[in-house]
Amino acid sequence: MPCEKGSILLHRFWQQNVLDQPWLKGEIKWPGIRQFLMILKCPLFSRMALAPPSYCFVAFPPHTKDGLVVIGKNSARPRDEVQEIVYFASATHDPGCKVECTYIEIDQVPKTNAVALSRPSWLWGAEMGANEHGVFITNEAIITKEPASETEALLGMDLVRLGLERGGTAKEALDVIVSLLEEYGQGGNYYEDGSVCHAFHTAYLIVDRKEAWVLETVGKHWAAENITEGVKCICSQLSLTTKIDAEHPELRSYAEGQGWWTADTEFNFSQVFSQADNHSDCCLAKESLEKQEGAITVEMMIDILRDKPGGICVDSESFLTTSSMVSVLPQNLSSPCIHFFTGTPDPSRSIFKPFIFVDDVKLVSKVQSPIFGSDDPVKKIPRFQEKPDRRHELYKAHEWARSVMENEQEKGEKLRRTMLDLEKQGLDAMESIITSSEVLDPSEVEDLFYDCVDTEIKFFK
Repeated sequence: MPCEKGSILLHRFWQQNVLDQPWLKGEIKWPGIRQFLMILKCPLFSRMALAPPSYCFVAFPPHTKDGLVVIGKNSARPRDEVQEIVYFASATHDPGCKVECTYIEIDQVPKTNAVALSRPSWLWGAEMGANEHGVFITNEAIITKEPASETEALLGMDLVRLGLERGGTAKEALDVIVSLLEEYGQGGNYYEDGSVCHAFHTAYLIVDRKEAWVLETVGKHWAAENITEGVKCICSQLSLTTKIDAEHPELRSYAEGQGWWTADTEFNFSQVFSQADNHSDCCLAKESLEKQEGAITVEMMIDILRDKPGGICVDSESFLTTSSMVSVLPQNLSSPCIHFFTGTPDPSRSIFKPFIFVDDVKLVSKVQSPIFGSDDPVKKIPRFQEKPDRRHELYKAHEWARSVMENEQEKGEKLRRTMLDLEKQGLDAMESIITSSEVLDPSEVEDLFYDCVDTEIKFFK
């Protein structure tokens, strides 16, 4: 694998905390500078170390309005990557059959849940998504003291989808993910890049109507925290400290064996496994959310995801918020969960479109990327030798709208107002569904997401 030596050296530097030392700031010279310069020339360093964080927020009552659980997620990925929105109905499977994930094949289960996913279109799993039982899962790529495995196994995104397909509650999904992690491991390239392997460990936010679990992994080892109230944010670094509600049975002995922790000191997960001393809460906007006692709404969460000056919405030379999602999980079981997807980059220039699980959801081909089958470069060895055009119809229409907004001020502003008006109509309609005492007629929303995508494209044309 290209730059593999650079990758190993970089992790050694991280383990020794040398990237925070005075020599890097020019204050003193360091004898290994030649090796460090070799790393700087490696694409792994320039693209991996500078990747901005993806942000995900969850808010529980009493901070939210109307007793809702509100979740917001921005997916910061390589700038030219396309995310699609896909729906898979619940299904039964024959005994002994397999499921082909991004890189490896694993045993299938007898029955899988219906899922709606936002995913990079080249892989099997998902960046974020929800299932028919009101479970939401997303993941964050993280770097720890232990180098992530480049050996192809399950990606963190694969485990997001597997957790949704197999878990009926947040706790069940947690158990699914850690058991698969133990059996198959995690590893492989997180980006559609044939020049170098970008490997990461993974953190997850797993939420249902009653509770959330923050799960953070280091190889097959893991720790998890349970949350039932307040506001929580996860981003691309370890966040768990001393409050650990579930963990791998060998987590502490492994840390001790590596020389990262001694049993006579308090076990702080972030301090033990983070690559440097800086393992503080990186989550911007959390404090402002915590001040909104009883007032956090879907609209507020969307506004936070659109915050470009504050860094929540990423728009850099190499990375972009390629898709966003907001989910509303009413604690009242008679009310449906509602999930809002953009399916397009940059939430400040995208429309959040509602989706509700019902039996006859209409598939939306206009937000699904082309399928290349066995000719897909991700399926061929060596992988990613070519990069096909994965843009779907909505993505192409959005490119035109983005160009108008950037280059034609008056026309672009008018178009943006039209987009926001369309979004507002959808938000108002969804609020009326959640607050209504009447039982939702499934036939009224089976075309909901389809119609929203179709209308958005027509506005762009």
